Amino acid sequence: MAKKLSEMTNEELWQLFPIELCAHRSSWAAQYAREEARLLPVLLPLRLARISHVGSTAVGSICAKPIIDLLVELEKGADMSAVEAALIGAGYRAMSREPKRISFNRGYTEQGFAEEVFHLHLRFSGDNDELYFRDLLRERPDVALLYENLKKRLKKKYTHNRDAYTDGKTEFIRRYTEEAKGMYPGRYD
Repeated sequence: MAKKLSEMTNEELWQLFPIELCAHRSSWAAQYAREEARLLPVLLPLRLARISHVGSTAVGSICAKPIIDLLVELEKGADMSAVEAALIGAGYRAMSREPKRISFNRGYTEQGFAEEVFHLHLRFSGDNDELYFRDLLRERPDVALLYENLKKRLKKKYTHNRDAYTDGKTEFIRRYTEEAKGMYPGRYD
């Protein structure tokens, strides 16, 4: 009998779910829109502030992992545990927790990736650096190309180590997110 995902080590998960990059797909915007429409009735009663398409699938000019990233911002004071329960009820699995942040996924199976895969980042309103980074990549093709090339290099080196792949992007993302906040002050306050 195959192991459940919850029983697998990181190394086993990384083998089952390697880093994959592909050219931008026009279908990603529609995929995001369908998932947003599916989640709105679940989230609106729980004090949803904003839901946004973030990550590389939201940037039309670069390759990306075929995983749709959603940023869900709650109004300050919303009950994050109630939202977590609602998202689990909607088919999401909690991946990681930090104070005032939970990351979820949907579309990971014991056989590998499902046809549609989502990462959902749950935060309180204003904790939204991903929006600034996304906007900068959309408006600065030169930076988007640098980011794409970084991702390709990291994929070659860390195809089966998701943590190292993510860590390798951190400084680049931090640098350009700060630049974007200077370019777009208060855009998402």
